[in-house]
Amino acid sequence: NKMSSSSTALDMARNRGLERREEGATPLPGGMTLYVKPAQDGTSVGDCPFAHFVRMVLAEKGLEYDLLPSTQEAKPQWLLDNYEGKMPALRHRKECYVDSEVIAQYLDFFFKEPELSVLDPSETEKASTVLDGFFPAMAKFTKHRPNGDDEDKEKQTALEEKLQGIEDHLNSEGRVGPYLVGNGEQFTLLDCSLAPKLYAMDVCLGQLKDNVIDLNGKYPKLRKYMDDVFDRPSFKSTVEYGPETVVWGWTSYH
Repeated sequence: NKMSSSSTALDMARNRGLERREEGATPLPGGMTLYVKPAQDGTSVGDCPFAHFVRMVLAEKGLEYDLLPSTQEAKPQWLLDNYEGKMPALRHRKECYVDSEVIAQYLDFFFKEPELSVLDPSETEKASTVLDGFFPAMAKFTKHRPNGDDEDKEKQTALEEKLQGIEDHLNSEGRVGPYLVGNGEQFTLLDCSLAPKLYAMDVCLGQLKDNVIDLNGKYPKLRKYMDDVFDRPSFKSTVEYGPETVVWGWTSYH
């Protein structure tokens, strides 16, 4: 699901709003509720990287919202009836969006400060292509047991190919900033999307996969990128679920 296709997805999602907005009315801050997967206790924030992506965007833009971790039983009826109970779900007054990419595009379109996209969409597309397949490869490797068998090694190789692609991208000529898109100067939606997935990988490599991939040694640019994005206030203020919940999540429901 690439960024470029999200505007179409957003148009489609708009037509499924809870109630049609009057033509020309611009969404205003306030009245936002975000429904997310809970942790093991059913009430705390879970480790869903897609929900974390949306929360980073909200934090970057300084938008206030109510956060509601919701078990299947706790989901409101309208979410179940109209949106198949999907989460993360952002309810903004009378509208609702359920795809994390769509939610992010919605927020970036209507709440410009700070803008989390670059002027040249081909730059976003280029960076987006580098990330293609990373999360599925990471998920397959993380969930595989036992560690170290032939299949595990194949999955590790597949993941490391993706990591090398990101490393090469971050190492490419003409880059002046630490971030993913273009010359790396501007922090964008793509960084918000990738950071929680990298955090999950970081935790799982250490706690579930015997630290078998040496990020510092083999992928120093990626390790530096991870440290930079993990240090942003928008990340630090939204990662309260922590390593324990990540490990629980990846060994149970993912």
